[in-house]
Amino acid sequence: MANEPFNEPRLALNRIYTRGGDRGLTSLVGGQRVQKDSSRIECFGTVDELNAFTGAARLEASSHDTTAELATILTRIQHELFNLGSILATLPEDVHPRQPRVTARDVEQLETEIDRYNDALPALRSFVLPGGTALGVSLHVCRTVCRRAERITIALSKAEAVPEEAVTYLNRLSDALFVWSRWANVAQGVEELLWQPNESASGG
Repeated sequence: MANEPFNEPRLALNRIYTRGGDRGLTSLVGGQRVQKDSSRIECFGTVDELNAFTGAARLEASSHDTTAELATILTRIQHELFNLGSILATLPEDVHPRQPRVTARDVEQLETEIDRYNDALPALRSFVLPGGTALGVSLHVCRTVCRRAERITIALSKAEAVPEEAVTYLNRLSDALFVWSRWANVAQGVEELLWQPNESASGG
């Protein structure tokens, strides 16, 4: 354990329902009871939603040989999103030094992957519409949920202390998801759908 940067989970989830939240309250990591519609709960709840969509994208990626490598990356992203949720669910005074969180190293890894995957893509001449492959669309869904999580995290940071890396990570992850959505179409040999304003009913 001495070589582990973060503490391992110490949970015993034997009972799924406790009735403790029946009055609209839930607990933070430090034990504080807060309203379920509070900004902090909305923040890490949206990160949890993003994690679920990322899991769906990972399953889609793992079903194709050409995108199997991306499935492995998305598995790591799911772990990082859980680490992010851990730190967002904790008030600053309760954070343990070895508590899971996202760090600058996670951001740097995303930047490396963005550059590597983007180098394999054709230059863009218009905005991309979600389309092409099922994986490409799934990653676009992840991107939009990630942007929402980023907005909510920024809003929370205006009222309460939030680690700077949380916003940076979500910002960089949304960029990565965009690049991966494009790459998924290229990897599967499907042409991406570009925005053409005059394809609208009023522009034709």
